[in-house]
Amino acid sequence: MLFMGMANAYVMRTNMSVAIVAMTNQTYVKQGHEDIFDDECPNTNYTDLPKEADGEFKWTSSQQGYVLSSFFYGYVITQIPFGILAKKYGAMKFLGWGMLLNSVFAFLVPLGAREGGIIGLSVIRFIQGLGEGPIVPCTHAMLAKWIPPNERSRMGAAVYAGAQFGTIVSMPLSGLLAEYGFDGGWPSIFYVFGIIGTVWSIAFLIFCYEDPNSHPTIDEKERKYINHSLWGTSDIKIPPVPWKSIMKSLPFYAILLAHMGHNYGYETLMTELPTYMNQVLRFSLKANGILSALPYLAMWLFSMFISFIADWMISSSRFTHTTTRKIINSIGQYGPGIALIAASYTGCDRVLTLAILTIGVGLNGGIYSGFKINHLDITPRFAGILMAITNCSANLAGLLAPIAAGNIIEGKPTIAQWQIVFFIAAFIYIGCGTFYNIFASGERQPWDNPENDDIVQSPSANGHQNSVPITNIVTESRH
Repeated sequence: MLFMGMANAYVMRTNMSVAIVAMTNQTYVKQGHEDIFDDECPNTNYTDLPKEADGEFKWTSSQQGYVLSSFFYGYVITQIPFGILAKKYGAMKFLGWGMLLNSVFAFLVPLGAREGGIIGLSVIRFIQGLGEGPIVPCTHAMLAKWIPPNERSRMGAAVYAGAQFGTIVSMPLSGLLAEYGFDGGWPSIFYVFGIIGTVWSIAFLIFCYEDPNSHPTIDEKERKYINHSLWGTSDIKIPPVPWKSIMKSLPFYAILLAHMGHNYGYETLMTELPTYMNQVLRFSLKANGILSALPYLAMWLFSMFISFIADWMISSSRFTHTTTRKIINSIGQYGPGIALIAASYTGCDRVLTLAILTIGVGLNGGIYSGFKINHLDITPRFAGILMAITNCSANLAGLLAPIAAGNIIEGKPTIAQWQIVFFIAAFIYIGCGTFYNIFASGERQPWDNPENDDIVQSPSANGHQNSVPITNIVTESRH
């Protein structure tokens, strides 16, 4: 269910980028604006694209940018608040209701565009982003409560690989719906995926449970096995968040920088390399649905393969959690970093560039068994909050990639300028991966050790204060 939830989330995130092409009047958009191409590859065969049908909205490129970015503003600002609320009230309901809000508002996208224009559509997409905010921190919080340490790599990769699966499904299917769908084509994208998301959200809220203790039919042996593997006892104990200890933790900053570096590099790979191939190599990756989905498919398959390797490394007792995370994460971050450097030297060979793109994004799948699941290693009780912090920061860093690239290549998209774009992203990938290798840890941190929980004051029946371990309070409240 979490895999399908992640897939739904990424479908909702990416379908607008396909739909907006069919929504807008391309003749109006291109009027007076000639595409800038580099002339260093004069012998490259230019791919003749079919003439795009003109849509119903006369929106400029900058106005389209506002629509596309509105979703992410809502998505980013709810990361940390929902991470904190999920820790206090439970992650499942925030995840289920958030995705239900996202899915229901998908039905309003056509109405918002046709009746409210740019502003109306942007508001709808912003609200969808708010609803999707809980998906990553709440998923992490639930994984922390359900997945034993020796299964984290493959289970975490299986869940987060839903992002690639959703993208693979969304791009070609959205294109088909835009071309052959009902109500003018593009609205059917939001109706169809809105129905799918709504069904998933309702099923998730009905059939899924917060943790093993709240599941009514789980086998008692399994409940005890999971809880003992995670917490050292049969009960989940969650004290107040040790903010000061987290802010002083180098393993936390290792995950934070690795996450930020990944998002910056990933956005460069997935948004800027296609632009490079279009402007310099005169080849449109977006024109071929299969080719555009190939890197995501490679990342999905490799992330699943490497996750089994990671769990085997841990289960065999030949590698510690720390060593395993560092080795697998190095593949996930050094691989695409090297690919970006190589891509800057491929010259006018578009086949080789596409191959490097696919390999680089594919190797990037190692991050799911690297830093992405590392939150659960160092602090299973606060993994959701840590993921909220790192994911929020990483998404902000990812937004910088197209801005930086746009400023570097503006008006002069030469191979030399593109090399600067690729080298910056590669340096960030490799630099953040190296920081992770130096300071990361796969061991549960002292500030998340139940034996070190602080003593808190709880009011007694007669109004006096009694000193009671916070773990006992949480345990008693559950019983």
